[in-house]
Amino acid sequence: MSVDKVLAHLAATEADAIARLCDWLRIPSVSTDPAYKADTARAAEWAAEQLRLAGLTVEIIPTGDPAGSGHPIVLAESPGTPDYAGPHILFYGHYDVQPPEPLELWDSPPFEPVIKPADANLGTRIVARGAVDDKGQVATFLEALRAWKETTDQPAGGVRFTVMLEGEEESGSVNLERFVEQHTDRLKECQVCLISDTGMLGRGKPAITYGVRGLAYTEVILHAANQDLHSGMWGGRCPNPISELTKVLSQLWDADRRVTIPDFYEGVRDLTQAERDAWKALGFDQIDALKKIGLPPEADVGEAGFTPIEREWARPTAELNGIIGGYTGAGAKTVIPSHASAKVSFRLVDDQSPAKVTERFFAWCKDRTPPGCRWEFIDHSGGDPATVATDSPILAAARRALKAASGGTEAALIKTGGSIPVAGLLKKQLGLETIFMGFGLDDDRVHSPNEKFELDCFRLGTSAHAMFIEELRSM
Repeated sequence: MSVDKVLAHLAATEADAIARLCDWLRIPSVSTDPAYKADTARAAEWAAEQLRLAGLTVEIIPTGDPAGSGHPIVLAESPGTPDYAGPHILFYGHYDVQPPEPLELWDSPPFEPVIKPADANLGTRIVARGAVDDKGQVATFLEALRAWKETTDQPAGGVRFTVMLEGEEESGSVNLERFVEQHTDRLKECQVCLISDTGMLGRGKPAITYGVRGLAYTEVILHAANQDLHSGMWGGRCPNPISELTKVLSQLWDADRRVTIPDFYEGVRDLTQAERDAWKALGFDQIDALKKIGLPPEADVGEAGFTPIEREWARPTAELNGIIGGYTGAGAKTVIPSHASAKVSFRLVDDQSPAKVTERFFAWCKDRTPPGCRWEFIDHSGGDPATVATDSPILAAARRALKAASGGTEAALIKTGGSIPVAGLLKKQLGLETIFMGFGLDDDRVHSPNEKFELDCFRLGTSAHAMFIEELRSM
């Protein structure tokens, strides 16, 4: 079997594969910060070269208006052999990363990858920004492509792939929709999208994710006086924007922790009993999960009537991500600030519309405008939720690949509370379903200092992608 040679090749060249990943992780491709624009372009070039070495034809396509103002997208193709009869797969990933701050909380520099040995709680792991989100997971696919090319001399083992690697996922994917529109004809040739940017149930517990939440990210600024004021002279005589803003935002939830914005739950589907039973059978331990992040059992709070897993996977939320206003430096400064602001995000599910939720939130704020104040509203970004079919033959092939790669463990079907906006975009614009085959763990510290990717997860990812290619060759 060709796949046996591929798996043996992956095992024999694992040290080289890890070294290649570390080279990629050293490139600080922070897409949200203009200071890293050149580095982000370097990360795209690195990925493009790996795809070329795997035998694919590759383009690095500028994005933005004007062209080049955004970060490039790497678009690559393997044509498939003349006798290939399986589906045309679109693989999506991103090469940009979150900012590394706060730097003082890292045990090692974020862009100097370190291999840390296993301990009582964690396996042997690569620690670096982007280790699991998403360079490490994309690298598992790149290594599978390389192994198939080097053992069969066929790009992707003869399977037809289109690969799209984005450089703006961590900064709102602001140019992705335009890119998809401009390349609709090429992308529509694909039958399904494969994404490795999600997680497993735990170590040795593979999973296919069939639902991700959408996102609406906003900022609200409440203005009052045209200058900062002396709190002794003006306190009690005029509105304080910090006080008034917090009063308004505290009304976002009722006593059952349901969001109070009118029609907020439009498009949210009722959970089926089958889903509830299946998720309960997974045996998730919320108390243990809370303990790992330093919280006691009584911190298990959320919308009434739903379990923790149901709240994460099937219910929308509203969150305050940051509040800024007044003096926050050392010592005292007695001012009433001229304005205060808050970053407010909404995680969405099923058929909720990010645009409608944002519009309704701004209207909700206007209805509660404090006397003498005015609002400024900013819509930062949004992405549609995506719940995908679980009965497709391609998803079944992915589950078989995961089972084979993990030594016979069945891959669970799960959802995630995170957002991957491209999935909703591809469904809406191209009609593509997405298979989320991810290899992260819930303690990988995604977006946090000391982000990691455990080597056992890396191995599972490379093997699973190699096995998935074999499954596609047989379809």
